[in-house]
Amino acid sequence: MEKVILEEKDAVNWIYRGEGAANLILAYTGSSPAFIGKVLRIQKSQRNGKSGVKEGRALTTHERLLWRENKELTASSNREILEQLYVKHVMSPLLGPKHVDVGIRVLVTKEFLKSVEKNVTCYRPAWRVHSSQVDVNRDSVLILSDHSIFPDGNLKGEPCITVEIKPKSGFLPISRFITEENAVKRNVVRFRMHQALKLHNQEISEYSEYNPLDLFSGSREGIQKAIEALYATPQNNFRVFLNGSIVFGGLGGGTNSTTVQVGEAFEDILKNVIQADNGQRTTSFLQLVAETIYTSGALEQLLEVQKLDTYDIEGAIHAYYNIISQPCMVCRELCKDKLSCRYTSLHSIPLDQSLKIVKDYLIAATAKDCSLMISFRPKEDGRLPSHNTVYLGSTNQAFEYKVYFIDLDLKPLKKMEAYYELDKKIVSCYSQMVKTEHETDKAVTINSNGSVRDQRYALEDGLFTEGCTVDIVFVFLLVLLGGKGFNPFPNCCTIHATWTAIKSDNHVHPLSGV
Repeated sequence: MEKVILEEKDAVNWIYRGEGAANLILAYTGSSPAFIGKVLRIQKSQRNGKSGVKEGRALTTHERLLWRENKELTASSNREILEQLYVKHVMSPLLGPKHVDVGIRVLVTKEFLKSVEKNVTCYRPAWRVHSSQVDVNRDSVLILSDHSIFPDGNLKGEPCITVEIKPKSGFLPISRFITEENAVKRNVVRFRMHQALKLHNQEISEYSEYNPLDLFSGSREGIQKAIEALYATPQNNFRVFLNGSIVFGGLGGGTNSTTVQVGEAFEDILKNVIQADNGQRTTSFLQLVAETIYTSGALEQLLEVQKLDTYDIEGAIHAYYNIISQPCMVCRELCKDKLSCRYTSLHSIPLDQSLKIVKDYLIAATAKDCSLMISFRPKEDGRLPSHNTVYLGSTNQAFEYKVYFIDLDLKPLKKMEAYYELDKKIVSCYSQMVKTEHETDKAVTINSNGSVRDQRYALEDGLFTEGCTVDIVFVFLLVLLGGKGFNPFPNCCTIHATWTAIKSDNHVHPLSGV
């Protein structure tokens, strides 16, 4: 396949499957045996920007210093070769070769890439189209196995269902370089805090209840909770494919909460895979996913790679400035009383130590951003399993499954500054949200968790006075008390007595719940 060159006429056989920040994924629909069961990964470039393709300059000078222990990486002449070698020599040994597909590089013509760009534009999310395009200046693409299908089973017409999960960071950092102002990072998972920033930027319309700590917990209960939360609010973190076609979740962008209609449609889709009564298939499928994650142990290895980030970005950023031999902008921003010896000491460590800190951080960043693909097919009686097998007790079915990590991209060294800035934004936005919620809870007049004293002061300081008898405040009380089983039409004396009782601290507000 190394000698194959994809030309303009071949573009029609590749259809849009999805995309991430850096690459487009296309699935093959033609009849060539060489490509059946394969997907194509094409790099993107920023719209109206430079692609950055320079022969002999796949890595910058400082990046070559960072990866100097791997001669093949440092000798790479272009980004496609570099990405493939990074997966082969760095990520595959760390995650285990049985869970990583290195892929094969194939040459392409510029006409092929231009035709692909034209064909897929109408299928891409509008915001993706606005920001990026196919990089037509590349001379090769990466061919990978389509992990959303079992190639031999697909030819036989057997159903194959695949779930794609973005696990995100599965641990709380404990680095001593986290400032006191950012101590919340030690207690609140990064995914949760990032949700606040995305909500603020209107990238999402509601919070996801998904907690990566549950997924990485190593317990069946925790994993099950995580999968159910991902299903309830998929965003761009949970997708399902049936025989290679997406049937749940978003294409390249993401979706919000799962509506009743979407849930019913998905329940119907599962009827050829999950042998359960209507209304029980989705529950059984989520159990299947959770049990497979627990049984495979793949996330245990992923978590170990993520934990290579021992310094957190607040520590690693100082090592980064050591490598690029520039004054540390972070130290410059910190006032003298905050610039402790913890940070200044990082600028006195040997270069080799700085290189290790940053390299480990970037490898961990790859592990935090990757996706997990798990494919299932019902095990037929009499067929020797070619893959691992998991048993679904609720339906008395056995399934063959395969687990692969995808999107194992090498992170550019220059992204260290962007990682640091994003971290500041995430923590700041989340902290501000918590502060606002706290102040709002104290200020609101009627709040199911508020205190009687706060509510009393809000009423007294507002439009109402102590001498009120039958006016709007009492009408309001009528509605509230009526909702708790009180007579909705008491006489004026009863109303006044109720109002007086609320002004004392001995009466429980009907909505306080205490």
